[in-house]
Amino acid sequence: MIFDSHCHLDDEKFDQDRLNLIEEIRKAGITNVISAGYSLEASKKAVELARKYDWIYAVCGISPNDIPQNEEELWKNIAEIEKIVQQNSEKIVAIGEIGLDYYWEKDEVQRNLQQKAFIEQIKLANKLELPIVIHTRDAVDDTLRILRENEVHQKGVFHCCPQNRELIKQALELGFYISFAGPITFKNSKNADEMINLVPNDKLLIETDSPYLAPEPVRGTRNDPRNVKLVAKKIAQAKKLDVEEVEKMTFENTCKIFKITHIR
Repeated sequence: MIFDSHCHLDDEKFDQDRLNLIEEIRKAGITNVISAGYSLEASKKAVELARKYDWIYAVCGISPNDIPQNEEELWKNIAEIEKIVQQNSEKIVAIGEIGLDYYWEKDEVQRNLQQKAFIEQIKLANKLELPIVIHTRDAVDDTLRILRENEVHQKGVFHCCPQNRELIKQALELGFYISFAGPITFKNSKNADEMINLVPNDKLLIETDSPYLAPEPVRGTRNDPRNVKLVAKKIAQAKKLDVEEVEKMTFENTCKIFKITHIR
């Protein structure tokens, strides 16, 4: 049982061969995947896939890198996300990916807009009683501050979690799960084993974040959910476990945080 807890099968990089790839993912033994929306359009595509394939689930939201440049359009997008979730509640397991990303955005006005979008989507998750999937990059302090100031009822997951000791410790204290992706396998990732071992087994998830961040030894290629096995292998090595143990426990953890009870 292997669960890629976060990928982007809705991404345009899969447009040419999506259907064939989905068949190959299943043949490779990947039991389930969650396709994560990052914009209104990507969220719609994720839901379409989840409705078509009973082993695929979706999360819907507006990521910090995809929020509209004016507030009126942003609120309209979030209202549309709410409608989509209400109409497809059986296959949508979280609001996401949402959060903060200051890597590209240096303008304070736009950073503030990211924060407003993050808070508003936390409110939406609470209204719908769903967990959240968090993206954070170069914005650890503000991300944690917002989570402390805005309680998330159903908690959630730090996806593709940065290898930051304080972030992981405080995220766990706040009750969130930690999901690791390809970067923990990178040869220049010196503290990967330490970060992996900071996370208790019952709070750990695995993902690909595909088509991005392909793990070693296929780094630099288009990533896809089949490579989640390489993430599990790295975690098994760091925790001195059998890879089957890691696959099983992360599968169970994914089902638990996202309240998935009917696996097909």
